[in-house]
Amino acid sequence: MRGDYQQLVDEISSALSAPATLEDRDFGLIAFGAHEGDDDEVMDPVRTRSILQRRSSAAVRAWFEAFGIARAKTALRIPPDPAAGVFKGRICLPVRHRGIVHGYVWLLDDGHLTDLALGGEGAPPDPRIAQAMETAARIGALLADEARAGSELGDLLRELLYSAPGGRASAAASLDDALRDSLRFTPGVPLTLVAVLPWDTTDTDAAPLPSLPGLLAACALPAGAGLPDAGGAASSAAAAADGRPEGRGTGSDGATGGVAAGRTPPAAPAPALAALVRLRSPNSLTPAHTVAEHLLRSPRASAAPAAAGRPGNADGRTKRDTARNGAAAAGSGAAGIGTATQELTDLPAAWREALDAARAARAEPRLGAVAQWDTLGAYRLLTALPDATADPAVRPLLAPAHTELARTAEAFLDCAGQAGRTAQLLGIHRQTLYYRLGRVEKLTGLDLAEGEDRLLLHMALKSARL
Repeated sequence: MRGDYQQLVDEISSALSAPATLEDRDFGLIAFGAHEGDDDEVMDPVRTRSILQRRSSAAVRAWFEAFGIARAKTALRIPPDPAAGVFKGRICLPVRHRGIVHGYVWLLDDGHLTDLALGGEGAPPDPRIAQAMETAARIGALLADEARAGSELGDLLRELLYSAPGGRASAAASLDDALRDSLRFTPGVPLTLVAVLPWDTTDTDAAPLPSLPGLLAACALPAGAGLPDAGGAASSAAAAADGRPEGRGTGSDGATGGVAAGRTPPAAPAPALAALVRLRSPNSLTPAHTVAEHLLRSPRASAAPAAAGRPGNADGRTKRDTARNGAAAAGSGAAGIGTATQELTDLPAAWREALDAARAARAEPRLGAVAQWDTLGAYRLLTALPDATADPAVRPLLAPAHTELARTAEAFLDCAGQAGRTAQLLGIHRQTLYYRLGRVEKLTGLDLAEGEDRLLLHMALKSARL
């Protein structure tokens, strides 16, 4: 089908004698026409980056959308703006099908299209523009078909991921049949799942999957959707999403509903995206990393506010969080990759691993924006722990008023209790450190000279950032 797009783009380029590119509605490159001639300025930086990186930046997207391209039903002209890297003007052909925009065809104007009539307001368009719009409509129909096929596969993947154990074989068989029909899927090839967290689910119109090696299906999952056999962590997440306590009534502190007096209720989990990826071999996760990195560049991998009560500065971030450019912990998305499997019935377990890896990547900068389950180390256990704020000893320290104390305690424990290293890391005097640690002990009732108390506090502080 991607060859069909190339042919249609070439038709438009030929009809208007102008270089053309086709992008989806998220500004991901689908096809581009040949650039003829020796004028390098026609290949302005925006078009060059679009072709080389197969995607336009968020700033470029915002600049073009400001001209109303998402609402346009006819061709419209975009003026040049050298300051934005747009050296030549463009004509944008919206690619629509049944009223839904699925992408855009971009024509570079080196001056010979300046007087071309685009139509609108009762004036007929130039016949060449009319022909190009007809071709754009054919592209829109193809993209809509691809979106429907992708949506059906996504629905089957979602059904499998959230099926009860008893219905898992049936759900896996349905997905297997659909994959074979649409993608010549061969049973027994290694697969894994990529989780992207958070994922914007407000756009309900189906969009085709990006053309990426190995990407078979994807589905967006709502906040708090829990796996039927995922254990306490998933169940707690589901309960938090709709405000229900998970397995708690009136606590020892007299609070009802599992929320202690003065305690901030847990934030609802963010929606996520599940992407099914075919691997070359069980030991090579390179295709999964490629898919994860591409999806993280999507505008739908949107930033999410830091969780209330997370140990850190006043804005919810630690110094280490801000040290990584584009870090998940600094507010952008993160991705996780589960272990490989050759059985579709194992995908729910791979999904839990991928989602926990994404949660860990958002909490721990050293893991990077894309984390594999098998390289998480201690976070493999931490992601399975229940809500840290449920522990009566640690709960007071996790209150928003004590974020600086929590940050100090975590840094101290990360430094294996070495006061000199901790003070240097935090940029404070040793006496200030000792004063803060004393307040931590008073708040929690824990003795930081005792190994078990330190273990409890360290686990709680780490898991509270997940």
